[in-house]
Amino acid sequence: MTAPYEWNGMPHILDVRCPNCTAKAYFEFSEIVRIREKKDVPFFQQSDQFEYRLMKDHCGHKWHAAIFHAGLHGRTTDSIRELPEGYAAADWEHSVYLRGNNGLDIGAIDCGSCHFRAQHTLKWPADAYYQIDYKNETLWAFHEESARVLRDFISAAHRDRAGFRWRNFLMHVPTLFLRHQARATVVKRLNGILDPLGKRTRLNR
Repeated sequence: MTAPYEWNGMPHILDVRCPNCTAKAYFEFSEIVRIREKKDVPFFQQSDQFEYRLMKDHCGHKWHAAIFHAGLHGRTTDSIRELPEGYAAADWEHSVYLRGNNGLDIGAIDCGSCHFRAQHTLKWPADAYYQIDYKNETLWAFHEESARVLRDFISAAHRDRAGFRWRNFLMHVPTLFLRHQARATVVKRLNGILDPLGKRTRLNR
């Protein structure tokens, strides 16, 4: 059973388990831009850089979308070229803010171990690489940095979230994993994923 905790924002790039070899891989959310003029639709339909989709909003209104899968293009927008007038490659750049939970979990997986690369619809937290089970509940983290913060927070004698990075994420960790009797087991299991060869590198905070 997945632990019932919510997230208010996700990084644009996550550490996930590769569906091909199960090693750690990157998942990068794709950026979706509304096609503003109908005359521009054929360009995006025929482009080998974009995926075209006809989308529908919560009111049922349809709109044309151009999706750029940065994870399939070297994880950069530098490859975008020859756009119709009124568009720029920067339109498909990630926001400087965390990504909201908008239900559009479209992206791409890029695995450095087996070189698998493909479009992917994120299933979170099932896809998370950094996840452990404890008493039939699942504890997860977005990526290695947040997993190390989580491990250090749980193992800390005094849990003052203000002293940790990703403190908003830490606010939503279920009490089950924070109980004194859970500490040793949870930390050991997190260490098993973070440092499988026994190397212990604590995150500076």
